[in-house]
Amino acid sequence: MAFFLDEIDSCLWDYLRQTEKKIVLYGMGDGAEKIKSVLDEAGVPVADIMASDEFVRGHSFLGYRVKKLSEIEELYGDDFLILVCFGSQIPEVMEHIYSIAEKHELYAPNVPVTGGGLFTLDYAREHSTELEKVYGMLADEQSRRVFENVIRYKLSGRINLLKECEEEMYDLLRIGAQETYVDLGAYNGDTIVKFLNETGMQFRKIYAMEPDHRNYIKLKRRLYMIGFGLLEAYNCGAWDTETTMMFSLRAGRSSHVDAADPKKLANPARFREVSMMSVDHMLQGDAATFIKYDVEGSEKQAIDGAKKTITAHRPKLSVALYHRNEDMFAIPLQIAELNRKYKFYMRHHPYIPDWDTNLYCI
Repeated sequence: MAFFLDEIDSCLWDYLRQTEKKIVLYGMGDGAEKIKSVLDEAGVPVADIMASDEFVRGHSFLGYRVKKLSEIEELYGDDFLILVCFGSQIPEVMEHIYSIAEKHELYAPNVPVTGGGLFTLDYAREHSTELEKVYGMLADEQSRRVFENVIRYKLSGRINLLKECEEEMYDLLRIGAQETYVDLGAYNGDTIVKFLNETGMQFRKIYAMEPDHRNYIKLKRRLYMIGFGLLEAYNCGAWDTETTMMFSLRAGRSSHVDAADPKKLANPARFREVSMMSVDHMLQGDAATFIKYDVEGSEKQAIDGAKKTITAHRPKLSVALYHRNEDMFAIPLQIAELNRKYKFYMRHHPYIPDWDTNLYCI
C-alpha cells in the first residue's frame, strides 16, 4: 500500500490553497454548503456558483447569483476550475460532468457523507498500516484496483479514477432461490425489488429496516404483494442494541443518526426520535444468508449488532464503504475480526463521487 502513498506529495485541498485560478462550485445543496465551509475555513475564496442550464433561473445560493457554465466561461476565460458539489448515478448527468471535464479543470472533492474531518494525505499516512492490511486481504485484482483508485480519488478529486475502475454489473454474491435476506437501510423498497428480480421472486424470507417513516410507508406499499410472514419490515434503524436515537431527516436516502439536540437547532422539524434495533434481536436466531448494509454512517454499530448472526451463520454481506472517512479500512477489519473465513471483494459501481463503493464478503 505504501508504494503509491509514497508517490503522492499533496492532495486536492493543498492544491486549492495554492492555486490562483478562480474556484467555481458546481451544484447547490448540502454538498455545496459542506465544500464551501471547508474552503472558508482554509481561507480559500469561492469566486462563483454554477448549475446546469436547466436549473439556472436567476436565483441566488449562498449569496451568489447562480450562473450557467457559458456565463462562467465568458467571465473568466480559462482562468477557473470547477468543483462538483453533488452526487449522481444518472448516466446522462455523469456524461455531462465528464464532458465538462474534457474542456475545463474539474474535480469532485471528497467530503464524508457523515462524520467530520477530511481524507487528506496526512490522514491516509496516519492510517497507512490499516490501509495496507486491508489491501492485502482483498481476494482479486479488481478489488485491489478499486481500492487503490478510490483512495487516489479521495486524495485528488479526479473523477477519471472512478470511471477507470467502475463496474456496472456484478455476480459475486451468487444470489440463490432460498435466501433469507436482511435489508438494512431499505429506503423505499428499491433494493428489495432488485433482490426479487435477481431471484425470480424465489426466496425464504425478507427482513427490512428503514428508519425514515415516509420511506417506510413507501416500502410497505411497494411490497404489498409479498405474502404475510415472508416479509418483516420495521420502521427503525439498525444499531448494536435496542434503543431510541435522534435522526436527522433529509430528502431521499440520507436520513442518519445525529447526536445533536434538535431543540438547539434552527430547524428542529428536521429531526425525529427513531427506534433502533440490532439484527441479532430482530432475527431471534433465524439464519440470515445475505445482509445488505447501507445505513448512512451507522455501519459499524449495525455490524456489531449482527455479531451472533455473522459468527454463527456466515451470511453473504454487502456493505457501503463511502459514508465516513474510515470506512475503507475500519469496516473490512471489523468484519474480519468476526469471521476469518470471509473472502473480501471491493467494487465501485457507476457514481460521481465514490458513493457506490461497496465491500462484498463471501
